[in-house]
Amino acid sequence: MKKRLKKLVQVIAAVASVSLVFMASSCGGRQNLTVIVAGSTSVQPFAELLAEEYAHERPEIEIDVQGGGSSAGITAVISGTADIGMSSRMLKGDELELWSVEIAKDGLAIIVHPGNPLDNLSEDQLRGIYTGSIQNWMEVGGADARIHIISREEGSGTRSAFEDLIMESEYISPKAIVQDSNGAVRQLVSGDRNSIGFISLGLVDDTVKALRLRGIDPTWANISNGSYSLYRPFLFVTREEPAGSVKQFISFALSDEGRRMLTEEGLIPPDNGVQ
Repeated sequence: MKKRLKKLVQVIAAVASVSLVFMASSCGGRQNLTVIVAGSTSVQPFAELLAEEYAHERPEIEIDVQGGGSSAGITAVISGTADIGMSSRMLKGDELELWSVEIAKDGLAIIVHPGNPLDNLSEDQLRGIYTGSIQNWMEVGGADARIHIISREEGSGTRSAFEDLIMESEYISPKAIVQDSNGAVRQLVSGDRNSIGFISLGLVDDTVKALRLRGIDPTWANISNGSYSLYRPFLFVTREEPAGSVKQFISFALSDEGRRMLTEEGLIPPDNGVQ
């Protein structure tokens, strides 16, 4: 009798368990789906804004945005630990087999302390500063003070774009102070009158000064007309053609609402996208 009663309890428990699973899968409002977005710290703050707005439309889907750098985000997508990778550089090599879409273009700003009297540099001067062949601000028309170079880390999309656009075949000096985010670079430059760094144009604020390049102001209008050459893509990357909640979030980023938000934050959205 006890064995039969125990068996009956087990059957009831199993049926209850199946019923709960069925209810969770049948009632969309009760699902707790999570989409993990990881990668570029340049893209991260903009992805977080999109995720926050998207939560109002689809509260049952959690968009978990993490940093780590462009290369780390791409690796996370390949390994399956992230649903969407964020990259602030073009894909290369085997990465080209992945699916990607440009959500916006972003400018690179060369920043100095607001108290630095210098306003303009050429590409050659900037390259000289970052290789270490130019070490004093006086050599480029500034004050008599040693230049403190601040750079992003290896694997950063911001650094990769800077190297491609400015450094050509030269290397950034090993004496550069390396930081792991645009925010950290901005903070160091804002507190050091003799420093120089490069960050996302969308993250420039009044704590730093963005230099002109060959006399051209780093503005979105000048990026659009091609006169300011320092810009790079902001990509969402997935292992294969996106579907389900992953595609829905990417479609939101490319929608009129997403484009409006990115424009207001100082980015240049693409003309079209995946809806």
